[in-house]
Order: sequence, then structure tokens, then C-alpha cells
Amino acid sequence: MNYTMLTDFYELTMANGYLKEGMGDKISYFDMYFRQAPDGAGVAIMAGVEQLIAYLENLKFEEEDIAFLRQKNMFDEDFLTYLSNFKFACDVWAIPEGTPIFPNEPIVTVRGPLIQAQFVETMILLTINHQSLIATKSNRIVRAAGNIPVMEFGSRRAQGYDGAIYGARAAYIGGVVGTACTISDQLFSVPALGTMAHSWVQSFDTEYKAFLAYAKAYPNNCTLLIDTYNVLKSGLKNAIRVFDEVLRPLGITNCGVRIDSGDITYLTKKCRKILDDAGWKTAKIVVSNSLDEYIIRDILLQGAKIDSFGVGERLITSKSEPVFGGVYKMVAVEENGKIQPKIKISENVIKITNPYFKKVYRLYSKETGMAIADVLTTFDETIDTSKPYEIFDPRNTWKRKTITNFEAVELQVPIFQKGNCVYHSPSLQEIRAYCEDRLNTIWDEVKRFENPHEYYVDLSQKLWDIRYKMLSSYNF
Repeated sequence: MNYTMLTDFYELTMANGYLKEGMGDKISYFDMYFRQAPDGAGVAIMAGVEQLIAYLENLKFEEEDIAFLRQKNMFDEDFLTYLSNFKFACDVWAIPEGTPIFPNEPIVTVRGPLIQAQFVETMILLTINHQSLIATKSNRIVRAAGNIPVMEFGSRRAQGYDGAIYGARAAYIGGVVGTACTISDQLFSVPALGTMAHSWVQSFDTEYKAFLAYAKAYPNNCTLLIDTYNVLKSGLKNAIRVFDEVLRPLGITNCGVRIDSGDITYLTKKCRKILDDAGWKTAKIVVSNSLDEYIIRDILLQGAKIDSFGVGERLITSKSEPVFGGVYKMVAVEENGKIQPKIKISENVIKITNPYFKKVYRLYSKETGMAIADVLTTFDETIDTSKPYEIFDPRNTWKRKTITNFEAVELQVPIFQKGNCVYHSPSLQEIRAYCEDRLNTIWDEVKRFENPHEYYVDLSQKLWDIRYKMLSSYNF
């Protein structure tokens, strides 16, 4: 589908105005970044780059788009002609999917004609904000579960079709083992998983007959939902009976039960003992029922006996904080071939931007392999790792630290050059593995669910000087 017209209307009115003022081809620079991670987290996960590439590769205005805009009686014919001949010509850099990201660092940078660089704002934010939100939330849930696998079960509660489809993709990047969303398996090879609904059990005369029919149909994938009537007095007893009658004669020991309601800690403890006593120590216990990272953490601390989790609405909608909050701001323009920094100032200090065309470096200790800090530099700076390097808190500049024996890695990579895609997206499985690997370089203190240690995103001295000079020049 062509999503070109999925844009805020002011992108079009501004574009028309830029053209009227002779500014349409003025080279400009925009950064996407976020100010705070959701849920008060210390780290977020980058996601959505593959879908952003698809959008930018297909940017074009159809005849019906031009006709629609013409009937609005707001746009000049010269502008409509410009749109008819539109060809994306920007340079784009982005941090690869699966990378841990932090507030106030550019995760996407666009350089190009002002009309174009401005126009893509909406879809850049929509695409990256959504998938980064779900990847971040799913990773918190996966980390809470520890070594216990988590399945994404949220399609029916997602915020629309794309929320379900791309949410499952993002959740897989974050670490879930599979999804209930079948189309996400078809499109992205996110393993589709599932058992049965309560309606299956209710469709038969008895719970036993329902379980018996399912076990005969799927003997090698037999997980029975045991809470339709009563978990301990009915469901578990009938499940064990069916396991004994159908699976044991076939030599099948891979089976399980699922609980979707009630006191999970109490019920799983009881079920585990009864299953073990009945000779079904290999039977797995799957739980669902409005779970999130905090509930999962608590029930595991209480000794719940669980082999896998199914997490739905609180994952796919990031219910606790359903907005990622990324923004897209102009940071520079070119005047007579020279880059001129631009800054946005606000009485709300968190909204003051970092100006100029920048690089993002991540500094790693060679001794531990762990990330030390991220540093924003001007585009023409290179961090020399052969010499000691001083980093400092850009807000409290007296907090300084000199580091040695480190490596500096540029985080952003080229995605488009002059409108042509130059990036090959890894497979989703590769992105997922990369995410897990890179998260292992972030200290656990930063990944705490509550009161995480602040991971510093510093400015180089040169960039800090540019910012401070610009702030000082606006003496209101």
C-alpha cells in the first residue's frame, strides 16, 4: 500500500509555503530522538527500520492524491506539479534495529531538500515510535521471565491491524519466542503458536470429550486449557486422564496445560505437584491472564511453577505507558555550502534541542566489553581511541571522567544516499539475536525496572560549545 498521504496536513501546507518562498530545495537536517524511555526505563530498543525503508522507497503521489489536494483549494498549481514529479532524494542515517538506545541521541537523521526532509516526519515517527515502544516493553517482560519463554498473545487487543502485525514483529525483536498472530509468521517468520480457547471446551458435552478430541487431533502438540470450569477439581484431572489414555500409549511425553485465570502462584504450585505425582513431570505449565513484567516478577518470586508465559494486551499495547514519545526536529541547514546549526529553545528544559549535524558514538570498555556512555559529536569529529578521552555530563559539566583502553563505535549507519537505499536489512532472527547480544553490553543497573541507573549521553566539547553559544545568544 502507498502510504504517501499518511502525513500530518501541516507537512503539506508548509511544503507549499516553502516552495512559494523559494526554499523548497534548501538543504536541511532533521533528527528523530526521544526524551524519556517509557515506563521510566533506563534503556529502550530500536525497531521499525525495515518498515521505514519500505515507506521511503515507495514515496510517490498518485493522480488521485493530486486531485484530492487540488479540491482543497489551498495549494498552488506549481506545488501540485512538484508533487506529481516527486522523487525522494534525501540522505538517511539510522541506528540499526535491535540496538539499545537512550534519550536525546539521534536514532534517525535525515538530510535533504527542506520540503522532503520535513514531509517524512509523520511516518518516521509513526513507524519508529510504535515498534520501538513494543520492542522495549516486550524486552522488559522477557527479562522479568528470565529463562522462561514468553509468547505474544495480544492481536485481539492491539490498536488496529498494523498494531497487531508489526507489534508481533517488534515483540520478537524484544525477545518473545513466538506470537499468536498468524500473519506475522507468514510475513516475518515470527513463529505462530497457540492452543485452544474456552469455546473449544464449551463446544463439547464434557470437558473430558473436548480434551480427548484435541489430543487425538494434535498428539504432538497437546496443551490443554484447564480453567474453563475448575482448574484443580475438573480441568487438571481430565487433562491427566487424556494424557494417560492418548499420549502415554504413543510414547509421547511432550504435553502441557494452560491456566488463564485465578491465583497463578497457588494454582501452578498445586498443578505441578499433581502432575508430578501422576507421572507427568515432563508436562509443561503455561500461564496467561493480563500479565506484565511486574506481575511475572512477583509470581516467580512467590515460587510459581511455570514453564512458559503468554502475554497479551499489556505487551501489544504497552498498556502501562502506550506512547514512545519520539520527536523530529530540525537541527541544521546549509547556507552557501556551509552547515549552520539550528536550535529549539523552550522554558521546559527537556525540550531544548541539540543542534548541528551529528554523529553518535558508543564507548565500550576493552576490559569488560560493557558500554560506558554514548557521545554526540559534530559530523566532522572522530574520537581517537589511542588517547585518553574526557567525557562529561552536559548538564552538570563539573562531572567529568577521563577514560582509556576503550573503543568507540558509530551507532548510525547509512540507510539512503540521495534517495537510493544503500542498506540491506538483516533477517528478523538476526536482529533478535543482535538485540540480545547488545543488551548484554548494558549494565544490569541501567536495565532495572525501577529507579534505573542513568546511562549518560554526553556531548563532545565542540558540540557542547556550539549549543552553549547558541543558547547564550538568545538573551531574552
